[in-house]
Amino acid sequence: MKKTITDSTIDADVLTYTVGEDPVLDLALAKWDCMGTAAHVTMLSEMKGLKRPIVTKAEAAKVRRELGRIVKLAAAGKFEIRVDDQDVHMAVERMLTEKLGDLGKKIHTGRSRNDQVAVDVRLHMKDAILATETELLELASELCSFGHDVGPVPMVGRTHLQPAMPSTVEMWATGHAEMILDQLANFEAAYQLTDTNPLGSAAGYGVPLPLDRKRTSELLGFSRPIHNCFGASMARGECEASLLSALAQLMCVLSRLAEDMILFSMPEFAYFKLPREYCTGSSIMPQKFNPDVLELVRGKTAQVIGWQTAALTLLHAMPGGYNRDLQDAKLLYMKGLETTRTTLRILAKVVAGMKVNPDVCRAAFTPGVFATDVALKKVAEGMPWRDAYHAVRDQFAALYEGKDAEVANLDPDRQVALKTHEGTCLGIDHDLYQQRISAAAKSAETRKLALETKCRALLK
Repeated sequence: MKKTITDSTIDADVLTYTVGEDPVLDLALAKWDCMGTAAHVTMLSEMKGLKRPIVTKAEAAKVRRELGRIVKLAAAGKFEIRVDDQDVHMAVERMLTEKLGDLGKKIHTGRSRNDQVAVDVRLHMKDAILATETELLELASELCSFGHDVGPVPMVGRTHLQPAMPSTVEMWATGHAEMILDQLANFEAAYQLTDTNPLGSAAGYGVPLPLDRKRTSELLGFSRPIHNCFGASMARGECEASLLSALAQLMCVLSRLAEDMILFSMPEFAYFKLPREYCTGSSIMPQKFNPDVLELVRGKTAQVIGWQTAALTLLHAMPGGYNRDLQDAKLLYMKGLETTRTTLRILAKVVAGMKVNPDVCRAAFTPGVFATDVALKKVAEGMPWRDAYHAVRDQFAALYEGKDAEVANLDPDRQVALKTHEGTCLGIDHDLYQQRISAAAKSAETRKLALETKCRALLK
């Protein structure tokens, strides 16, 4: 009877409970597990100071070829993790052993499933972070294009949801785009944390073999090994929590965008018209076109925040060294990634199809929106700011009834045209946004290509 890593006497319910969703979740790690194994077996074949090599260079080449075949099977949806495998690591080892016999049994030398899953997750996360950044940039680009195409159409700027000061649709759109672009810093922080190599730390205390951890880092495209093996074992979960924090923050920004789009497309506002193909109907009211997808952005934001909280809670009282509850961090970050990336793609489509009603935007201006402009005009004529403020405030009733002579001569387009300093209505620098987007896209693409090149070199 074939022996597995699991004690055959273990209770079936306990086995199911401990294995959890790994047989499904780990399918996403198959490519990265094969890449990590290819680097490890290459390093084993190059180790110095042994009486005989654990794996010869010719044997390592055989393993790498077989790993390449497994990656192709996984890409075709033909890779299977059996119940008795428990996870991707043992499934790959089983397949190697079936093809290569005793050679397949050697690949786990100097490794634990602890450092094996840690390197798989980090490789998967590096690739996923770069893909998420690309989708983030696509949404920011759509918002910038929307703003640029509409131009400085006047739009009431609001605080506390109340009319405040003159603004433009262009300023609204690019303001949301800039908030989204600023989230790149959080993803880059998560990437830097992830771009270190835990392989070779084994169960967290190293092994009595001359492992070359710098070599596996080079082969896998990591910036460096995590120096302390004990620290490497504890770092499991930290990367997941860091990425979830970036995802949760981004989702909060996206949720605010979605809420604005819901509000300003309401009939009571009617500034924007949402594309009908992204709105759903009612089972009873034939006239309805509901912004359900935007409402779900708010709900899914709550989910991602919950997964982030779960990941941090998972870690906060955990003792040093590997603990099995770290396994649950995998489910949390994978769900967070899938939800956030889907949200980015959907919002980009909605923004691309959204239309503006310039006449309605202009008609929404009431005299009070110009109050600050009137006060600042008095300042320009020599009045101290606080006196000007009170002068306008004291004629509040006349101002809001449209009886104030100064206000009567103001219109939205003229007032918007007076705002020319950096970042205001006529001071939006689209070249600045395009430069940021292009530079970030190039950086993500360069790193993604480098990772794929490392993968192809190992699994050719």
